[in-house]
Amino acid sequence: MPLQATSGAASYDAFGGGGKFVPSYIEEVFGTWLYTGTGASQTVTNGIDITGKGGLVWIKSRSGTTGHRLTDTIRGATKSLVSETTAGEATESTGLTAFGTTGFTIGADVDYNTSDAIYASWAFAKKTKFFDIQTWTGTGSNRTISHSLGSVPGCIMVKRTDTTGDWQVYHRSLANTEYLVLNSTAGKATGATRWNSTTATSSVFSLGTDATVNASAGTYVAYIFAHDAGGFGLTGTDNVVTCGTYVGTGSPLTITLGYEPQWVLIKTTGGNLEGWSILDNMRGMPVTGTTPYLFANSSVVENQTSNFNARVTATGFVVDASTSNEGLDYIYIAIRRGPMKVPTDATKVFAPVAYTGTSADNRLVDAGILTDMTMARIRTTTSTGGFYVADRLRANASLATTSTNSENTDLDSFMTPTVGYGSSFSAMNGFGVGNDTTRQLNQSSTSQLAYAFQRAPSFFDVVCYKGDSVSGRQVSHNLGVPPQLIIVKSRSTSTSYTGPVVGFGSDQSVLLNTAEAEGTQIGGYPQVLNVSSRKSYFVVLDSNGDETGSQDGVNYVTTTYVAYLFATCAGVSKVGSYTGTGTTLQVNCGFTGGARFVLIKRTDSTGAWHVWDTARGIVSGNDPYLLFNTTAAEVTNTDYIDTYSAGFEISSTAPAAINASGGSFIFLAIA
Repeated sequence: MPLQATSGAASYDAFGGGGKFVPSYIEEVFGTWLYTGTGASQTVTNGIDITGKGGLVWIKSRSGTTGHRLTDTIRGATKSLVSETTAGEATESTGLTAFGTTGFTIGADVDYNTSDAIYASWAFAKKTKFFDIQTWTGTGSNRTISHSLGSVPGCIMVKRTDTTGDWQVYHRSLANTEYLVLNSTAGKATGATRWNSTTATSSVFSLGTDATVNASAGTYVAYIFAHDAGGFGLTGTDNVVTCGTYVGTGSPLTITLGYEPQWVLIKTTGGNLEGWSILDNMRGMPVTGTTPYLFANSSVVENQTSNFNARVTATGFVVDASTSNEGLDYIYIAIRRGPMKVPTDATKVFAPVAYTGTSADNRLVDAGILTDMTMARIRTTTSTGGFYVADRLRANASLATTSTNSENTDLDSFMTPTVGYGSSFSAMNGFGVGNDTTRQLNQSSTSQLAYAFQRAPSFFDVVCYKGDSVSGRQVSHNLGVPPQLIIVKSRSTSTSYTGPVVGFGSDQSVLLNTAEAEGTQIGGYPQVLNVSSRKSYFVVLDSNGDETGSQDGVNYVTTTYVAYLFATCAGVSKVGSYTGTGTTLQVNCGFTGGARFVLIKRTDSTGAWHVWDTARGIVSGNDPYLLFNTTAAEVTNTDYIDTYSAGFEISSTAPAAINASGGSFIFLAIA
């Protein structure tokens, strides 16, 4: 019997009184959390309900040569395994001491919580079509083990727990007589007694007689990963984990998943060349530079060299030549980036932050949210570049909103807010700044402002791409809805044609670094984007509206770009336009508590990019504002906008650049 969608709802009800489908999202079952050790009991709050769902927590020190620690709810808290050795299960009373509904608690054990050491943790909750855990007692005879994955496993990691034994790894890309060893750099080996020469099914996997998987009276645990099984998203059809394979070419190689990953485990099967490399987007998988990695088969500290790099794309990842040795086979496990769920609370995805500079290196600016992009500048004096913009995909690189210059990679401006490797976004609740005096983001005793954005469906996304001048160029994104406002900036060139371009409708654009009106063309190069009706990509247009995509500003061959995409998200954000009245004007954004951020630009005539926020004050009196297109200090003695519960109100004293009678204006407001 078919399923009938309930109009306007995020659920599906079966005919005949069937049960309601409840959507699942990757952020409910997987999370990377970075933390600093305290040497005393602490709770890591990663938002994953390990107690209720059951699951695995995997922990590794990034700064110390301590081992990996794997603890799961089936064997119980304090019961650990190490992925880099053959050791059996150990009891660590001050290790991972308890699982919780929003994370886990750790004691003072040095492998989990050395004071001032930095750690990575990965939590995998049990969920059909994502991840399962099974335990058993061996029989010494060929047998099958039932599982609850609800799909055919893509990868299975088996470990004997009562005594020593190598980790045995089954992967769908290998023959059912082959296996890998997680605690070794060795390539694939043949051994029919591991999986009994039988391919796993959606209900069972098979074991032979080898002591590493099925010795009589031995005890075992298996960690089981799905492969492209769907089961997630509003309709239950989205994949969140892929167990794939690729063949190295000796050159950078693009792996297509159909989604952007947040965690990747890679191992070559063709030789004893490389370990089991673990990467994640919290520590950094930037589009340029080096990628921090840990080896599952080693206790060594986190490394970050040119020997291993993998970079995320909107639809997968790219491995550098060093991880694409010609002719070698590789396997991987990739997990989708979240969140997948559309936000309903703007405070979870956006924060305006006013802070005072200290000139300290490695300083964390606490935004209270996981930050994927930030715009920051000094407030009370002239800035060298206006707002400086950095994001997780570009790591520590920054661009200036007033400038046509290529991106700056000076690590003293946006920088790692902890010891060890990573980027200015390796903290879980903000971003890092340094003591750079050129960009002035942390000068001692100065007033500073930052806007922190988290990527989320229907609200905000970030895309990096390389221009190709190809006709009809489609740039993939993960906004999930058609973008209504896109800001594009060249990263690698510095010419008059590459100022920040803002597209806000089909064939409509303006420059962010000027006050000029809509449709301005610089040096004959049109600055136009098509942002209409594309949920998964946007297209670059030429001035005639035919999708040639050859202009210097947004798609010039070999030039690299970054794009920031915004959309209207009910109760969270509003991308809109209005016609000025010259009198008091209320702009209804559908909010209930007013706007915390307002950006306004006149498009039919000249007008600067004005921005206000509640960190500095949107009140009934004077409201400080800054301009995206100038380096001037903030203006504090004007009352151009006021509070209004449904959005924002433009006062009768506002100038023509904000409220000219009959003028055309675009805006971005965030609740």
